[in-house]
Formats: sequence, structure tokens, C-alpha cells
Amino acid sequence: MQQWKTPEAEERRVREEPYYLPADNEIAVFEAAYDARLPVMLKGPTGCGKTRFVEYMAYRLGRPLITVACHEDLFASDLIGRYLLRNEETVWMDGPLTRAVRVGAICYLDEIVEARKDTTVVIHPLTDDRRTLSIDKKGEILPAHPDFAMVISYNPGYQSVLKDLKQSTRQRFVSLDFHYPSAEKEAEIVFREGGTSLETAARLVALAGRIRNIRDQGLTEGASTRLLIYAARLIARGIEARKACFAAVCRPLTDDNRLQETLADLVEDLF
Repeated sequence: MQQWKTPEAEERRVREEPYYLPADNEIAVFEAAYDARLPVMLKGPTGCGKTRFVEYMAYRLGRPLITVACHEDLFASDLIGRYLLRNEETVWMDGPLTRAVRVGAICYLDEIVEARKDTTVVIHPLTDDRRTLSIDKKGEILPAHPDFAMVISYNPGYQSVLKDLKQSTRQRFVSLDFHYPSAEKEAEIVFREGGTSLETAARLVALAGRIRNIRDQGLTEGASTRLLIYAARLIARGIEARKACFAAVCRPLTDDNRLQETLADLVEDLF
């Protein structure tokens, strides 16, 4: 593995080890994929640990990490770069994808399905044997640094005809499925990250389990591990448990009054 010493790479370094509790063999698969320079796709619900996993792997592999939060107004030029006027001169400014390609970073495109279809096409040459980035505005074909890696993620629960990955994109990636952890592991995560007692963490996880079981009543998504950690942090700072659950778990999930009442009943049962 080549060493990276540029200021850009050093700035993107994950300096402290993120806390991550493995669920299966995802670490070994990611390391093997990285060693083979294969792009990786992470699939799973909101707040289940996909981003934390990427941060952990960047730290573990000693690679800089450049993350892009994808959205419907994300153009190819936002990823690649553009010419800007500076001091009455036209200068080229690399986008995040180009910077990652140059310095050998892990480029993480979070919620890739939210990006425009014509935008996702620009990553295709980087995810096959070519490993190149075409910068049309400069007439340049940029070879990827030997240590460059591409990682994308999305939530299959939000898929629709309009928001789905084309097969031409999907079949370029090694895929890892993420789910909410087992109750025991999730309680450990909430306890460690939330700063509350293990008993409270277990109750929060039990609440999440009940909420996830009523998704067929109208919830678009179950309570994420992230929301449980938020609730735990409020409780650890003196907020009464039920109020913390209402603020950090129930209200973010829905605005529907009927569902809010159902969620409130679940909180009352456990707290």
C-alpha cells in the first residue's frame, strides 16, 4: 500500500478509532474487497450503522475518507469539479470525487439513489478495470490512485421506480447488507454511545423492537439505532426518560397523530 502524505489526504484522515460492533463478517469482506480494489455497496435502513462502518474501515485501513451526502440536485460537476473565477482568473477546482481519486482516499457516496441518474454514471469507469475518471471540461482522463476505493450506500426501504439503482450500476459493486443489530448488541451500542445505564439502553432497544413491529400500521421506517442513542444522550443529561423518548424517537418518526398516540403508549408501557 502506498503511503499518503499530501495535505489533502492528511486532512481527511480518521484520527480516532470510531466505535463499531461487528454484526457478521462485514469487516473481512470489506478488507478483501479493498485488497482486490473492488467497489463496495452498503444496503440497509436509516441509522443502522452504514456510515459508522465506513468511518471505522477508513481508520482500520489507514486511508483518508471523503464523504458526499447525495441529493437530487447533485450534478456531475459537484462531484468532479468546475472552473471558478478567482482574482479575475479562471481556475479549476476539484470536486470531492476527483480529490479522492487523486490522493487515494475512500470516496463514500451516501444515499446514492438520491443523486441524479446522469450523475451516478460518472462513477462507472472508476468501478471497473479502467479505474479512471473522465474530466470532460479539462479534456483529461485521470487514473485513480492505486489506493483509491469507491463505497456507496442506500436504503432499500425507500426504493421506487424513480429512485433505484440501474443494473448497470448495481452489478459493479460487492454488496453488504446491513440490518439493525440483535437486541443484545444494540443495547451494548446504545449503552456505549449514549452514556446511559445498560438497563436504560435495554429498555430503549425493547422500545425500538416494538416500534419496528408496527411498521405495517403506517410508519415508513422503524426507530433507528441512531435515534436510540439520541434518546440515551438526553436521558444521560437529566431529561426524564419518557420525554427523551418522545423528543428523540417518537416525534422524528411521524407527524401522524394516530401513530403518535400509538408510539406514546409503547413508551408508557416501558418507561
